[in-house]
Formats: sequence, C-alpha cells, structure tokens
Amino acid sequence: MLSEFLISPVALLLCSCIIYSLVSFIKHCRRLPNIPVIGARKNDLFPIFQAKWRNTLNFKAAMEQAYTQYRDSAVILPVVSGGDSVMLPYSEIDFKERAAQIYQTDHTFMNPRINRAARYDTIIRTTMTPQVGILIPALSDEVNWAFDEYWGINTSKWKEVCVFETVRHIVGSVANRAVVGAPYCRDPGLVNNGMAFAIDVPFSASILNLFWEPLRPFIAPFVTIPNRIHTRRFRKIVLAEIEKRLRDYDARRANPEDKSIGPEPNDFLQWAIQQAKAFGDPYMWRSETLADRLLILNFAALHTSSLFATWAMFDLAACEPKVLDELREEITSVLAAHGGQWNKRAVAELEKLDSAMRESARLNSVLAVGLRRVVLAENGLTTPSGVHLPKGTHISVPVYPVMRDDSIYADANTFMPFRFSELRSKQHQQQRSEGEEKEQESNNINMKRIPNNFTATSPDFLVFGHGKHACTGRHFAATMLKLILADAILKYDFERQTAKVEGPWYGDFRLPPMKACIKIRRRETPA
Repeated sequence: MLSEFLISPVALLLCSCIIYSLVSFIKHCRRLPNIPVIGARKNDLFPIFQAKWRNTLNFKAAMEQAYTQYRDSAVILPVVSGGDSVMLPYSEIDFKERAAQIYQTDHTFMNPRINRAARYDTIIRTTMTPQVGILIPALSDEVNWAFDEYWGINTSKWKEVCVFETVRHIVGSVANRAVVGAPYCRDPGLVNNGMAFAIDVPFSASILNLFWEPLRPFIAPFVTIPNRIHTRRFRKIVLAEIEKRLRDYDARRANPEDKSIGPEPNDFLQWAIQQAKAFGDPYMWRSETLADRLLILNFAALHTSSLFATWAMFDLAACEPKVLDELREEITSVLAAHGGQWNKRAVAELEKLDSAMRESARLNSVLAVGLRRVVLAENGLTTPSGVHLPKGTHISVPVYPVMRDDSIYADANTFMPFRFSELRSKQHQQQRSEGEEKEQESNNINMKRIPNNFTATSPDFLVFGHGKHACTGRHFAATMLKLILADAILKYDFERQTAKVEGPWYGDFRLPPMKACIKIRRRETPA
C-alpha cells in the first residue's frame, strides 16, 4: 500500500506532464503559419515532430531541399537544437523586429545574471576594437611562442599534427593574451576549460529545449553538471590574478604617485575591472563575476575562431604549392615594407590572405542557418512576403546553401583563395577608369570602405551575422587569425593533401574533422 501511495503521485505527475506537453505541442503547431514543413511526409501522424528528428539526423539534405525548392519562400525547418524554426528567404534578411537569442543561459550559465549585466559589446566596441593596433605586438609575440610550442621548430623532419587539437591551443593562447594577459594565456587548463564550456552550453541548451519550460529548472542541475565543473576549474586558474588586479587597481587610485605597483595592464580583464568600478556595482567587481566574464568571452570567441582556423589549415594543406608561394610572397613583402614588424597597417595590407580567409569561411561556415531570433511582439509580426509569425516563433535565415549558390558565387563549391582579392582589384580598376578619386592614404584604414574584406557582412555572407547584430569582435578576430595564418604560411611547409577532408554534421552544426592530421615541417629560412 505504501509503495502504491508513493508511486501514484509520481505517475500522476508524469502523466500530467505528458498530457500538458502534448496539448502545448498541438497548440504550438496550430500557431505556426500555414507554410511548407521541410522533412514532413504525407502520411505522418505528427508531421512537425517527425520532421524534427529526420532533419536533425540529416540537416544538410533538409537544408538543401529547403533552399532548392523554396528559395524565395518562408518554410518551417524543425530541428532538435533550434526548435520549430521558420526559415525566411535570405532576401528578407533586413526585416527588423524586436527579437532575442535562444540559448538557455538562465540554466546553462552558472551565474545567470552575468550575461544580462556584463555589457561585453560595450567593451569590445569602445575599447578592444579601437586598440587592436596597439595589441598587435603582443599578439604577434604570442603567435611566435604558440607555434614553437605546438608545431615545433624541427626543420629536418616532417611532423604529423592533429590540426584541431593544436590549433585550438594556438588560438586560445593568442586570444587570451588580449583577454587575461601573460602568463595565464599559456595555461593549457585555461584553454581546455574555456573550450569545454563552449561545447557544454549549446549541448545542454539543446537538451533543455526538448522539455516543457516549467520542468527545465529541475532538469538543468543534472544536464549542466559539465558546465559547472568547467566553470569551477576555469575560475580556479584566474581568481588569483583577478584578486591581484583588484588590489592593484584600488592602490593606484588611492596613491597615483606610487610607482611600485607597476603599469596598468591593457587587456580585457583590466577593462572589465575599470567598467565594473565605473558602474559602482560591487557585484560586477566580485572575483567570481569577473572570472565568469572571462569564461563567457572565451565561450563566445575561442570556439568559432578555433573552428575557422582549423578549416583554413585544411584548405591551405589542399592548395596547389603556387598558392602558398603567392601568399608567402605577399606576407614577406608586406613585412619588409614595415621593418619586419607587424602593425595595424601591415595587417590591413594582406589582401590576398584576407581573401583566402573569407573564401575558407564562405565554404566552411559552422552554422547552416543564421540570425536566429524569437518573435517577442505580443501580436506577432508579418514578413515582407506576407507570412504572419505569432509571438514565440523561432526565425532564421539560410547560410550554408546561400554561400554555396552558383548564381551568387561562380563555381561556388570550389575553393578559390583569391576570389575576393581579384574582385576588389577589378572594382578598384573600374573606379579608376570612371575617374573616381583614389582613397587617401591613412594610417587608420577604414575597413568598411574595402569591399568584400573578411569582416564585411552581407545577406550572402553571414559568417559574422549581419546588420546591427553582427559580431562585435570580428575585427579583433580577423587581426588575430591573420597573424596566426601568416605565421603558419611563412614558417612551415605543408605536405599537400590530395583532397580536403570533410567533417561531421550535428543537426544544423557543421564541424571540421576533429581528429584529422596533416604533416608540416619548419622551413629552414622563412621567405
């Protein structure tokens, strides 16, 4: 009797949740617009639910069907990780309404308040981006150290390296040189836990999105165990440095004439401390709060940059030798023109390398769909093509098929490293022939005036998003990645791969082959 008494409430609760979920699911399906459902079949009992699993298991095929058959129309593209998303045609990318990102940060971040209060974009936009030129010497120094450490200096033998495993540490140390400074940027544990957390968040969010919202607070503690483990480990590495920085900051303000404290560091951690003190909110300068800000910045930056750099290395290894020779010639001549030292102007002059980076990013976007948003307007909204989207509808636009569309990019599935630099050259020639004034030379190059450069966004190039929500840190990322790739090209020979290796799909995420290797050898005398 006692067991029946205990089991009955549990069974009743479970049945109630199942019934509620089914009713909610049916209501949700009724709220969706009457447009094609990709992956649904004629005799499906629950077409959206069944389509969700079919699409998740083979998202590439679903994406190609959506883009090929319904290129200029909105469709429902259900997928486990992204909900029942309405995918708009990329021609409607500029459609603007109030929207929000769909990560479950209240559960997947161990400090939910931090993401709402941190104001990362403000620091990146007003401090980091303007200071990219000042940071370049430190970044270049870290690039040199990282390649010596992870790719080696042996000029006599070919060395096989796991591309992703080594590149993620190279990217991690270089990026964190600007985030937390040396020597912490060289701590493998910092990079490992930052990368692990970057994987934890989307994975745990995907699981939580499968459950009825009121149940998520009860499920989250189990689903997010790895998130908490990696957060605690990351904090342990950086807390001592944060506490020292806070003491030094207060000491400098209390006694500006005291020179024994040393100069104020110039990195994200220091800017975050300055911002926190300016706000006057003690929560913002708590050691754990600042540690979590560094972790979330690693989550936002390291994962995507590491994946991009990994794909770029595979593209370089599959290139004809003459392509690498041409890139080395450009890098060498630019460095020579600037006294052998990297600076903002020199990095901006790497037009062929910039083109190769944009081309690699075009072919290897991690996200198959982009600009994910949720409709928040109480009465919903209506797209330019007349499709009404109720409140709560997930929306997105295609990325992968657009950037591989032959009508937009000639021979779109072929890696053409100088596609964009040649286009820029033709555009400049046309401008000169039409008698337009040449751009005045300046130490501060306006990247927005250079068409098709790596950081430029458009409806047919959504690697960094587009419009006011485009990635704020893309200019820093571009500089860092150029320094990394330039160093790799100058200092190493690549054993040519007969064919570029392909990576797996996980729902609507496309990853490089994480365990694939290439052979490299240090060059005797960098060209």
